[in-house]
Amino acid sequence: MEGKPETAAGGHSRRAERMSDLIRQSLGELLERSVNDPRIGFVTVTFVRLTGDLRTARVFVSILGDENKKEQGMEGLQAATKFLRYQLGQRLRLRYTPVIEFQLDRSTEYDARLEELIRRARLK
Repeated sequence: MEGKPETAAGGHSRRAERMSDLIRQSLGELLERSVNDPRIGFVTVTFVRLTGDLRTARVFVSILGDENKKEQGMEGLQAATKFLRYQLGQRLRLRYTPVIEFQLDRSTEYDARLEELIRRARLK
């Protein structure tokens, strides 16, 4: 299981951290208000990791539902990537808008599984 880094840019500058947070907030709003793809249901942007050169943003998302819903949601996000990147550039007025790479964040599932295992171990 891949853990989240200590800072948004994996230990990089404060600027990268601020940019990651702005991207996370903006993408969350865009997904909620501007993307009408029915495959994209309940999607939450949980975390954004920028590369050191700020050219690529790996966007971690949590999708509510079973595996099929998650797969469909990821397909919808992939289809909306160009639109989202354009809108992000317009909102943030960046000289260079990062390439967006969506990745499913399974940390909440992992945490829930761990909690369940701990609960079961205590009951024995």
